[in-house]
Amino acid sequence: MRIELTRRAGKDYRTLSRQLQRQVDKQFDLLTGNLRHPSLDAKKYGGTDIWQGLVNRDYRFYFRIDNDTYRILMIIPHPK
Repeated sequence: MRIELTRRAGKDYRTLSRQLQRQVDKQFDLLTGNLRHPSLDAKKYGGTDIWQGLVNRDYRFYFRIDNDTYRILMIIPHPK
Protein backbone atom coordinates (compact mmCIF):
# COMPACT_ATOMS: atom_id res chain seq x y z
CA MET A 1 0.00 0.00 0.00
CA ARG A 2 1.08 3.55 -0.60
CA ILE A 3 0.13 6.96 0.76
CA GLU A 4 -1.19 9.80 -1.41
CA LEU A 5 -2.16 13.19 0.00
CA THR A 6 -4.98 15.19 -1.52
CA ARG A 7 -4.37 18.89 -2.13
CA ARG A 8 -6.21 19.65 1.14
CA ALA A 9 -4.16 17.12 3.12
CA GLY A 10 -0.92 18.49 1.66
CA LYS A 11 -1.88 21.97 2.78
CA ASP A 12 -2.84 20.66 6.24
CA TYR A 13 0.52 18.87 6.50
CA ARG A 14 2.54 21.94 5.52
CA THR A 15 0.87 24.05 8.23
CA LEU A 16 1.84 21.61 11.00
CA SER A 17 4.86 22.13 13.20
CA ARG A 18 7.94 20.08 12.33
CA GLN A 19 7.33 17.89 15.38
CA LEU A 20 3.75 17.16 14.30
CA GLN A 21 4.94 16.43 10.76
CA ARG A 22 7.32 13.81 12.19
CA GLN A 23 4.44 12.25 14.13
CA VAL A 24 2.28 12.19 10.99
CA ASP A 25 5.14 10.59 9.02
CA LYS A 26 5.50 7.90 11.70
CA GLN A 27 1.78 7.15 11.66
CA PHE A 28 1.76 6.96 7.86
CA ASP A 29 4.64 4.47 8.01
CA LEU A 30 2.61 2.37 10.45
CA LEU A 31 -0.46 2.66 8.21
CA THR A 32 1.36 1.33 5.14
CA GLY A 33 2.57 -1.63 7.18
CA ASN A 34 -0.58 -2.51 9.14
CA LEU A 35 -3.95 -0.79 9.03
CA ARG A 36 -4.79 -2.42 12.38
CA HIS A 37 -1.72 -1.17 14.26
CA PRO A 38 -2.95 -0.25 17.77
CA SER A 39 -1.45 3.25 17.83
CA LEU A 40 -3.42 4.19 14.68
CA ASP A 41 -6.79 3.19 16.16
CA ALA A 42 -8.03 3.26 12.55
CA LYS A 43 -11.78 2.92 12.13
CA LYS A 44 -14.48 3.81 9.67
CA TYR A 45 -15.89 7.24 10.31
CA GLY A 46 -19.62 7.79 10.57
CA GLY A 47 -20.77 4.80 8.51
CA THR A 48 -19.08 6.03 5.32
CA ASP A 49 -16.12 4.80 3.28
CA ILE A 50 -13.95 7.36 5.07
CA TRP A 51 -11.56 6.15 7.75
CA GLN A 52 -10.10 8.01 10.71
CA GLY A 53 -6.65 7.45 12.21
CA LEU A 54 -4.82 8.96 15.15
CA VAL A 55 -1.76 11.16 14.86
CA ASN A 56 -1.72 11.87 18.59
CA ARG A 57 -4.19 12.84 21.30
CA ASP A 58 -4.96 16.13 19.60
CA TYR A 59 -4.79 15.39 15.83
CA ARG A 60 -6.57 12.99 13.49
CA PHE A 61 -6.23 12.16 9.83
CA TYR A 62 -9.00 11.03 7.54
CA PHE A 63 -8.50 8.79 4.52
CA ARG A 64 -10.07 6.55 1.91
CA ILE A 65 -8.77 3.23 0.69
CA ASP A 66 -8.61 3.14 -3.12
CA ASN A 67 -7.19 -0.15 -4.40
CA ASP A 68 -3.53 -0.09 -3.26
CA THR A 69 -3.58 3.53 -2.05
CA TYR A 70 -4.41 5.21 1.21
CA ARG A 71 -5.70 8.58 -0.02
CA ILE A 72 -5.28 11.04 2.86
CA LEU A 73 -8.12 13.57 2.80
CA MET A 74 -7.22 15.84 5.71
CA ILE A 75 -5.14 16.16 8.85
CA ILE A 76 -6.93 18.22 11.47
CA PRO A 77 -7.11 18.94 15.19
CA HIS A 78 -9.49 16.60 16.97
CA PRO A 79 -12.69 18.43 17.92
CA LYS A 80 -13.16 17.84 21.63
